[in-house]
Amino acid sequence: MTPVRADEQLDHYRLDKLVARSGMASIFRATDLRDGRQVAIKIPHPEMESDPLLFDRFRREEEIGRNMDHPGVMKVYVDDDRSQVYMVMEWVEGRLLRQILNEQNKLPAERAVKITIRILAALEYIHNLGIIHRDLKPENVMIDDADNIKLIDFGIASNLQGRRLTFSKLSQTMGTPDYISPEQVKGKRGDARSDLYSVGVMLYEMLTGKVPFTGNNPFLVMNDRLLNNPVPPREIDSAIAPQLQEIIYRAMERDRKNRYQRASEFIWDLQHQDQVGVAERAELRDWKSRRSPWPRKIAFYVLIAAIPVVIFTLLLWVARHS
Repeated sequence: MTPVRADEQLDHYRLDKLVARSGMASIFRATDLRDGRQVAIKIPHPEMESDPLLFDRFRREEEIGRNMDHPGVMKVYVDDDRSQVYMVMEWVEGRLLRQILNEQNKLPAERAVKITIRILAALEYIHNLGIIHRDLKPENVMIDDADNIKLIDFGIASNLQGRRLTFSKLSQTMGTPDYISPEQVKGKRGDARSDLYSVGVMLYEMLTGKVPFTGNNPFLVMNDRLLNNPVPPREIDSAIAPQLQEIIYRAMERDRKNRYQRASEFIWDLQHQDQVGVAERAELRDWKSRRSPWPRKIAFYVLIAAIPVVIFTLLLWVARHS
């Protein structure tokens, strides 16, 4: 597959402008020459077709997108008359939530709540279809000038019968670890509550300008999520209402049985904050106490170091008894 450039024609689309490029694909604003409408064309890089994992991700995003129709989800158009592999999507005017946060650091509570409710409304729709996004983060939320949202990038989404995602595949399929739920870190199958956890993390970040868990590498970030409690949002900004802080904790419960079970429950609390009871949480008392993953990590490295010794011993035994 030959790389394409802006100002070229691809079948019945004119590629007007390159608007984004990632490790997987390039996205162009384009014009459908049949009816003049603006669309987005996502074209995988040539080397991606030789990588089964990445190519499967691209195909999955297209397949799932074709079956969804909601104002909060980017549409994928059905167009099978193509001379090469690419995806045709609706053109959305707006910016990524990540770009907005990079510029403003944090958002006023009223705006953060409004954006979160709209994200959750889109999630309620896709969850009712049996689809789990699994990669919710500010990079995958488009926002227009009226704060309407579009969820994008369903490349690692799954249905309820989807394949189990193991820990070893996290770095290949999950991207940044900042928004992953604890069960996904442990290699368990994510479900709707995993998406709600990610939304809780995004709401935390929109209100405080920080992500709740940190570390010098993805391993430490994910272990921090399993072992420690985040700084309470009100410790960062005392203007955050106790009820809103409680909602964040409910969304980010480590055990998903204790989380919101549906996006609609999360929405209801955000819309009725005056009726949200504030719990006496251990997380509010013990957040300064930090547990380290180092003992487990040291044991892992000791085990790895012992493997060559074991192999050498086996070879020596075979040599002596042959």
